[in-house]
Amino acid sequence: MSTILNTNGTSLQVPTIDDRAKGDFYIFTADWNPKITWSLRDAAIDVLKEGGIAENRIHSHAVAGTVELVNAAGAAMNTRNADGLPPAAVIIIGCVIRGDTPHFDYVCEIAAHGTAMLNAKGETPVIFGVLTVDNEQQAIDRAGGVLGNKGAEAAAAAITMANLHCALYPNR
Repeated sequence: MSTILNTNGTSLQVPTIDDRAKGDFYIFTADWNPKITWSLRDAAIDVLKEGGIAENRIHSHAVAGTVELVNAAGAAMNTRNADGLPPAAVIIIGCVIRGDTPHFDYVCEIAAHGTAMLNAKGETPVIFGVLTVDNEQQAIDRAGGVLGNKGAEAAAAAITMANLHCALYPNR
């Protein structure tokens, strides 16, 4: 995902979903740090709709925390919609704020490594929308603050990857 800093301050360009992309989109949001994660989730849903994805193809679910996001994403990859198609993309959204213990490192490692393992399968894109920050202000800045909204950026990435999968797997 890009930040407002490395896009030269330009606004997020929302891609349009390819007409061939018939799979559903799943968003899993960690309930830990809800002020942040719900803002990220809401922005992601808005971008998916703006990109042309019908509301009935967007499935949003809460999970307890960031560690549980990987399990939820893996479970979603095993689902099929009414047309028998796998998800077009899965977005995981969380926020881990550094504390005084190594717990931060463990949670971040589990989420990042688990997401990488799911993506390596090549079946369904899993977009990593997890903030890993040193303090709450950094999270606020990335959840609709001065650095944009990383949930919106995750949704734009999900559309882009779903479109790529349409090109790579035209019969799916």
